[in-house]
Amino acid sequence: MKRTFILFALGITALAFNGLQSRIKFTEIGEKAGVRNVHATRKFEGKHGDVLGMFTSGGAASAVGDFDNDGDDDLFVVNSDKGTKHRLYRNDGGLKFTDIAAEAGVTGGNDPKSICADAMWFDYDNDGWRDLLVARFGTPILYHNERNGKFKDVTASTGFNKFGNSIAVISFDYDNDGWLDVMFGNYFKPVSLIELTTTKVLPNDLDNAVNGGGVTLWHNNGNGSFTEVTEKAGFSKHTGWTLDLGHGDLNNDGWQDIYIAADYGTDRMYWNNGNGTFTEVTTKAMGGFDTRKGMNAEVGDYDNDGFLDIYVTNITDEYMKECNMLWHNNGDGTFSDVSKETNTCNTLWGWGSKFGDFDNDGWLDIFATNGLRSRSKDNYIPVLLEAIISPKMEFQELASWPAIGNMTWSGFQKKVMFKNVGGQVFKDISADAGVDNDLDGRGVAVADFDSDGKLDFYQTNADQPALLYHGEAQGAGNWIQLKLEGAKLNRDAVGARVTVKAGALNMMREVDGGNGYSGQSTLRLHFGLGTAAKADAIEIRWPDGHKEKIAVAANTAVHVQEVKGGAAKVTPMKKR
Repeated sequence: MKRTFILFALGITALAFNGLQSRIKFTEIGEKAGVRNVHATRKFEGKHGDVLGMFTSGGAASAVGDFDNDGDDDLFVVNSDKGTKHRLYRNDGGLKFTDIAAEAGVTGGNDPKSICADAMWFDYDNDGWRDLLVARFGTPILYHNERNGKFKDVTASTGFNKFGNSIAVISFDYDNDGWLDVMFGNYFKPVSLIELTTTKVLPNDLDNAVNGGGVTLWHNNGNGSFTEVTEKAGFSKHTGWTLDLGHGDLNNDGWQDIYIAADYGTDRMYWNNGNGTFTEVTTKAMGGFDTRKGMNAEVGDYDNDGFLDIYVTNITDEYMKECNMLWHNNGDGTFSDVSKETNTCNTLWGWGSKFGDFDNDGWLDIFATNGLRSRSKDNYIPVLLEAIISPKMEFQELASWPAIGNMTWSGFQKKVMFKNVGGQVFKDISADAGVDNDLDGRGVAVADFDSDGKLDFYQTNADQPALLYHGEAQGAGNWIQLKLEGAKLNRDAVGARVTVKAGALNMMREVDGGNGYSGQSTLRLHFGLGTAAKADAIEIRWPDGHKEKIAVAANTAVHVQEVKGGAAKVTPMKKR
C-alpha cells in the first residue's frame, strides 16, 4: 500500500484527480427541523447500578427509511430508559419533520424488563412497504407497515421469541432466495440484566473475552415467520461481545459476507459459501486475531478499486492506544489495515462511523462519532486503573468495579470528519466542516433529507440531544442518486451493486441493510460525479446476479424498478 502514498508525499490533492475545488460544510438544524430527540439510557437500581449502566450506555440509535413511500426519507429514533418513548419523524419536506410515533403505534418497547438498543427498516414481506424492527436487551419487536401511517406489532407470529441482549441488527439476503434475513449482534450473554441472578456478567477478559452474546441469524421463511439458523449457518462458535455488524460482497462472488465488530477481543470475518453456510476466515483474511475494542463495522469502496473495504473504530485515548482499522480489500481474499497510513487511525473513544461523499467529488469521506461519558471534572480513568492493577480485581465481577458516580470517562471528545483525498489519504477537516461537537456520540445515519444532492447526517448521543447536520458543501460536484426496487423479491434491493463511470472516476456502491453502529442510513445510492457533466456508464448488478445498464442525467435522483425479463423502469423522483 505504500505506493499509494507517493502522490500525497508530493503534495498532490484531490484537485489532481478531477479538478474539483470544494469545501465540505455543514449546518446543525436539529431544533429547527423538529428532530431534537433527547436520548435516555437505562438507569439501574442497586449497589452496582451505575457500573451496569455504563456497560449498557449504547442504544442511542436511529434508522432512516421512507416508510410512507412518498419519496422522502423519514427517521426513527430509539430511546432506552424504562418508560421512554421512541420517535418516528415523518419527513414533511423542506427540512421539516413531525413526530407521529404515537399515532403510528411504535413508541413502545422500553418495558420494565427490556431495553431498546437499535432499530432497522426492512421490507420483510416484500409488499413494497418498509417494516420496522426494534432490537432490545430482551426479545425484538417487529412492526408490520399497514400502509396507512400505522404499524401493527406482529412479533408473536414471526418466531422472534428468543431472548438476547441485542445491540445491533442488520438485514440481508444471505441465501439469495429473495427474502431478507436478519442477524442480531448480542453484547452480553443471554441473561437478564434487570433481574440479575449473578453479578459475574461483565467480560471475562480485557482483550480476549469469550463470554459474550455472539450473534444469531434468522432465516426469512417467506410466510411472515423466521427460523433461527445460527448453528446451521456456522456462527454458533462466536461467543464474543458483539457491538456491530457489517455485510457486503467482500470477495465479489455475488454473495453477502459478514464482518463482526467485537468489543473486548477479536473481530471476525465470514465468507458466504453460497449454500446457506459461512466459513470463518479471520486469520486468513485479516492476518490473525486482534485484541482491540471493535465498535463499528462500516463497508464501502473508499479507494474506488472495485472492492469493498471496512472501517472499524476502536478506542484510542489516555489509557488505551489501540488505533482504528481501515481494512483495505486487496482483492485476493486478504485485507490490510491501512489506518495509520491513511490518517484514519485516531477518533478517540470510537463509536458509529459512516462513509459518504459529502462534497460530491467521487471519493467517500468519513464521519466518526466518539466519547463515552461526559460529566464532572473528576476523571474515572485513574480510579479504574488503580482497581485493575489490584490483585483483588475480577474483571467480570460487577462488585470489583469502582463506582463511577458523576465522574467523566473519556468524555468531551471532538467528533471527526475525514475528507478523502483521492483515495490515498484522509484529511481531518472536523472544525472547518462545522461538525466537531463534543457530545457523547453513538450512531450516525446518512441521507439526503431534502433531496438537494448533498448528503446530510443525523448524530445520536447517549443521554444528550441528537443533532441533524445539513450538508452545504461549497463548490460541490455534480451527482446522481438511485433508489433501487426489486421486482417481486427483495423489494429493498439489499445487496444490489451499482458501478458508475464518470470521466476519470470509477465508483461502486452496494445497498446495505443497516451497516454501521446504531445508525441505518438511506437505501438510496449516492454518487458524486466531481466535474463530470454526466455519468458515462451506469451498471446495476441486481441481487439475483443479472446485470443491466441504465442512463441517468446528472444532478438527478431516480427510482429504478427492476422488471423481470425486461428493462428496468427509471423514473425521476419528485422533490418536495
